[in-house]
Amino acid sequence: MFKRRSSRYAAGAAGLCAAVVAQFAIGLTGTAVAAKHGAASGAVASVEKLVPSAYKSKGSITVAADASYAPNEFLASDGHTVIGMDADLMNALGAVMGLKVKIVNAPFASILAGLTAGKYDVGASSFTDTKAREKTVNFVDYFVAGESFFTKSSGGVNISGIAALCGHSVAVEQGTTELADANTQSKKCKAEHKAGVTVVTYPDQNSANLALSSGRVQLGFADSPVAAYQVKKSNGAFKLVGASYANAPYGLAVTKPGGLDKAIQAGLLVLMKNGTYTKILDKWGVQAGAIKPAQVKINGATS
Repeated sequence: MFKRRSSRYAAGAAGLCAAVVAQFAIGLTGTAVAAKHGAASGAVASVEKLVPSAYKSKGSITVAADASYAPNEFLASDGHTVIGMDADLMNALGAVMGLKVKIVNAPFASILAGLTAGKYDVGASSFTDTKAREKTVNFVDYFVAGESFFTKSSGGVNISGIAALCGHSVAVEQGTTELADANTQSKKCKAEHKAGVTVVTYPDQNSANLALSSGRVQLGFADSPVAAYQVKKSNGAFKLVGASYANAPYGLAVTKPGGLDKAIQAGLLVLMKNGTYTKILDKWGVQAGAIKPAQVKINGATS
């Protein structure tokens, strides 16, 4: 439940890009967010006052996202602009905080280390908020997602869930919850004297999806909204198998000392109240993961 993607079907990305360009400016309390140009406007005083002085002085934040996890974060047809649910949400948050937002594409497994090293200010990349990760960074919870399997519609394998993964091969992205879960299940399989799981790791979700479509593995494994999106955009090549499981919160990651957690938390509540949060989730078809204001917690991991 950390995150992940597809070889990103170009047609799907191109179609989405057109829709994004048309909707890039999202209304925030009567003021547009010029997300395309990284312009910050429409700051909300109650949120802006919570922004640490270091960020106010700089006037901007650098946000890291692994842009291979559509519809949450992926590249537009220009090959460099990061778009998706997390990108729209961060641009909207930047506006109410009074900060310009620069979103950069970065390998998922490197983002948290980049935060602690000061390379990035925020990690917005479908991170599952876990107690283990909270030891390194703070998370502001904003969404809920599960994990799902998908396979080729023709010649794929049907499994009921992760317990049935024994003896099968699965493609996962490096650094994700799916990788940890697949490896844990493989150990369980072997402890039960069954064949283990062949877990094949890739640097991004695009490569993992390509491994499935090319027949190098039998199953893809990603967060539920991402798996569902890949199936939808595959033109019938993929199908979901088994039931989604292990729902957990996504969190926007920031550094522990002097970070933006309180400002982001307040900004999310503003976006929920004025309807922008719901509009963004609806736009990307991920409204099933919406949370309530009471769930917008700092470090709200359950496991």
